[in-house]
Amino acid sequence: MVSLKDISVRCGVSIATVSKALNDHKDVSPATKERIIKAAKEMGYFPNSQARALKTNRTFNLGVMFNDEAGSGLTHEFFAKILNSFKTQAELSGYDITFINKDIGERRMSTYEHCRYRNVDGVVIICTDFSDPDVYEVINGDLPVVTIDHIFDCRSAVVSDNEAGMEALVSFVYEKGHRRLAFIQGNRSAVMEKRMSGFCKACMHRGLKIRPDRMVLGEYYNPSITYEFTKKFISSGDRPTCIFMPDDYSAIGGYNAIKDFGLRIPQDVSVVGYDGIVYSKFLSPMLTSYKQDTEMIGVTAARKLISQIENPSTTFTEVMTISGEVQTGASVADVKDLI
Repeated sequence: MVSLKDISVRCGVSIATVSKALNDHKDVSPATKERIIKAAKEMGYFPNSQARALKTNRTFNLGVMFNDEAGSGLTHEFFAKILNSFKTQAELSGYDITFINKDIGERRMSTYEHCRYRNVDGVVIICTDFSDPDVYEVINGDLPVVTIDHIFDCRSAVVSDNEAGMEALVSFVYEKGHRRLAFIQGNRSAVMEKRMSGFCKACMHRGLKIRPDRMVLGEYYNPSITYEFTKKFISSGDRPTCIFMPDDYSAIGGYNAIKDFGLRIPQDVSVVGYDGIVYSKFLSPMLTSYKQDTEMIGVTAARKLISQIENPSTTFTEVMTISGEVQTGASVADVKDLI
């Protein structure tokens, strides 16, 4: 590994001068500074992270608290995309990321203790049980924190506009003539509450009757449960013309149920999803969905967290709402003549 001494020997200056030049001190001439920086790059010099931490009181490491209850982990496209954009933005700002959990080998510790053990500068919390006491320990700790898709009064949050997203989907199918709607919700959470609110508001605004038997609590990312609920809807004597799925992946179960009954999408039953993942484009017919802006969610979360770390006195707590858009597929029929 190249050291400051190696660079000083090559440039014919003292180690102190090399250090000052690499840290952009004013008492080194521009010409000398340029020569030292050029030599450092050519020699492949990288600053020692421990030394930098001692100097700046920061490790340039961000903790990621991620616990997918569905068990899909980083194969869950929606969350994987958010984390990827978060990671990319963090790296552009000179930060690494570390996944935080409760256990390290056989050693048990709380998530907050793990954050301290890894000495992270801040934490982003995504896709976890936000009612877990372990989460509250992090929220109430002294580390900068940003949450995604959940709001705590004392912390900044980045949320997708789930209420407006569901309203946009209802508006879309309503314009296609659909009046008998069914909604398979996801797990009870802040996200589900917002989507249910958007669905109900949009229906009431358009004079659509909301039938309790057509609003059921399912699970996100679970095609099997969605399959069973879809079967119940379409086997009823007054089946809905359009079924809202919890998410795009769960819609696979809805598609299979409809086809197992010998019905066609969208001619007999229309379907809409949520998330706008790439996979939804390959369903047959292509799924109409609400595409969430995963890139902007991740980028915004990273920028906010880093701002809290680097500018704590001028960065305030806020909720940042990210909009998406309806992704038009071929799974919704135009049935304006159907009442």
